[in-house]
Amino acid sequence: MDTDIESAAVETLDTPSNNNNMSSSSSYNGPIDTEKLGRSRPAIFANGCVEIAFCISVLGSMMMAEFLISGFSVLLPLLIEDTGIDPNQRTWPITVFSLVTGSLLLPFGRLVDMFGGYPVYLGGISWLTLWAVVGGFSRTLPMVRATRALQGVGAAAFLPAGTTLLGTTYRPGPRKNAIFSLYGGCAPLRFFSGIIVAGLTGEFLYWGWFFWIASMLLAFLCVMAFFCVPHEWKRGDWSLMDWWGCLASICSLSLLTYAITDASHVEGHWASPQIIVTFILGLISLAAFIYVEGWVVKSPLMPFDLFSIEYIGPLFIALFMACGCFGIYLFYASFYIQTVLQVPPLLAALWFSPMAAGGIIIALVGGFTLHRLPGTILLLLAGAGFVICPLLFALIPENPNYWRWVFPAMVCTTIGIDISFNVSGIFITTSVPKHQQGLAGACINGLSFLGISFFLGWADFAVVSRSNNEVGESYKVAFWFAVGCGAGVILIVLGFIRIGKAKSDLTADEKAQQRQAVYESEQVRPLTADAD
Repeated sequence: MDTDIESAAVETLDTPSNNNNMSSSSSYNGPIDTEKLGRSRPAIFANGCVEIAFCISVLGSMMMAEFLISGFSVLLPLLIEDTGIDPNQRTWPITVFSLVTGSLLLPFGRLVDMFGGYPVYLGGISWLTLWAVVGGFSRTLPMVRATRALQGVGAAAFLPAGTTLLGTTYRPGPRKNAIFSLYGGCAPLRFFSGIIVAGLTGEFLYWGWFFWIASMLLAFLCVMAFFCVPHEWKRGDWSLMDWWGCLASICSLSLLTYAITDASHVEGHWASPQIIVTFILGLISLAAFIYVEGWVVKSPLMPFDLFSIEYIGPLFIALFMACGCFGIYLFYASFYIQTVLQVPPLLAALWFSPMAAGGIIIALVGGFTLHRLPGTILLLLAGAGFVICPLLFALIPENPNYWRWVFPAMVCTTIGIDISFNVSGIFITTSVPKHQQGLAGACINGLSFLGISFFLGWADFAVVSRSNNEVGESYKVAFWFAVGCGAGVILIVLGFIRIGKAKSDLTADEKAQQRQAVYESEQVRPLTADAD
């Protein structure tokens, strides 16, 4: 019976209508050699140079989003001093980028599924390039907020599109593991690159050059994307856009994040009417979003059947908390090093260099280990990294030795963010079909940006509540909060997540076709037996 089922499955899979990931298998008359295909260059690339250029473009664009976050956090003290912005308003210029990006990822993810990854990807990079140029000319708090928000719109477009391009181009297997290891390994590298460029511009140039340098890099990626990214266009049907879901999701995420972020900066904090009203309206919008997605629209923005994939719900929560821990650590470690330890911007940037070096090392190692070690074990290792890195800063003495305290914290940060991104990205993109890859990209990146905004808002509230203490001691409250987030990641993984090795396998579409072939063969057999 197994042979019959396998033959039926292969016959179903061997059709010209399959996607690019499956095109290599169409020449097979026997069972698909998933191990070979999982290691081979996708047929869509004419040669290795085109594949390398494609990876540089997509991974480079993803780097630029974190580049603009991490670098801006280092640059903010100088910007505050130069423009006269109230230091108590420092959180919003950083948070608004992540907030806008996270709020718009689902709508843009749907556009990716409707029209293809290429047009949304190229449009997003072009948009971010424009507003990076404008950002360098910002001189007031409203203009800083506006340009940062508009930059977030561009990131919201190309991030799910880029993840979709990677997820649909590479099959499950060692080659995909290597590419996603580079993706995860680029996380600390892109954060460090933003920090070092910000440190250099803050030390030797006008701070606006940070944005202008970013715009030059983005323009280069635009040109490379035009020539090297597969020009996949779809004839999307606008009737499939869930407009009510878009409205409800944007309102709920924006209102809730605003309330959490701004509660620490208004008089009365959570007792303030504007915070209470905003938070309640956010909860109402969230309830409306859930109702619309589950019972109103035919093509929901966030289909509930996504959560039928085993372990994906707990994995979403773990990734959300992991990114929150990472955001808290990055923000407050930067401020602690510069304001408490009195380290100048350029040297502070160099203190973060182990993140970049560690990211490269883990990226190289990850391609050889992800198909050999279970994902659950790797996620536990990531959780341990997220506990240790803020714990070291929470316990750091007044005159710390860099190699005993700061260096291991930076290494553990790299371990945490790299591994969690690698395992989550591979599992999610491999588990969803091609027509939902935009949704997968939106979820991966949305959990990252919203996790930073959400948990950073609560950490900031905790710090402000201890404002009577010394600055260093109040910052340590945030680090202890981050320790709790890291411990939460470990508990969730231990209790609810069991992910195996990222080995070569069929794609989600191929598995669905195989199940359909098995079902049809089982339906035919009783009829044949009755005829006999």
